[in-house]
Amino acid sequence: MSSTSIWKIDPGHSQIRFKVKHLSITYVNGIFKTFEGTVACPDDGFDRAAVKVSITADSMDTQLPDRDTHLKSVYLFDTGTYPQIVFEGALKKDGEAYALEGSLTIRDVTRPIKLDTEFTGAGIGFAGDPRAGFEARGKLSRKDYGLSWNIAAVGGGLVIGDEIKLHLDIELVKIE
Repeated sequence: MSSTSIWKIDPGHSQIRFKVKHLSITYVNGIFKTFEGTVACPDDGFDRAAVKVSITADSMDTQLPDRDTHLKSVYLFDTGTYPQIVFEGALKKDGEAYALEGSLTIRDVTRPIKLDTEFTGAGIGFAGDPRAGFEARGKLSRKDYGLSWNIAAVGGGLVIGDEIKLHLDIELVKIE
């Protein structure tokens, strides 16, 4: 008999991070502080699990308030108009590794994305709740999502790089 188990992201033990080149020199790192998500697993395994994650765009933090204000402005994420970043897709197992494949929506632009994903372990929490962990990494072109604002740097090149690198550490809690 087939059954589905439901897991929820534990935001207190998870992080969604990003980084982008600044002045073609080094990376600016940031996190999203507010997000939620569920994973629906067929037959209690994670292969072919349906994944949905919603990120509050206004929760981004690069540890520089003026930069965060600019990132949230109409020039880039326009968080007043587009408050959520949404991923919908599935985990797919390939040998011992996984891939998280689906659609990412930023500013009402939806594009396919694939993140290399590793199962990092499973166990039981202090309350007796089953838990599982995953680490996912990938990249996207910010221009593909309409995040195209930029200016020329004094020494050449651009202030903001196009490629955004993503790094997710996710701990799940089984709720059903």
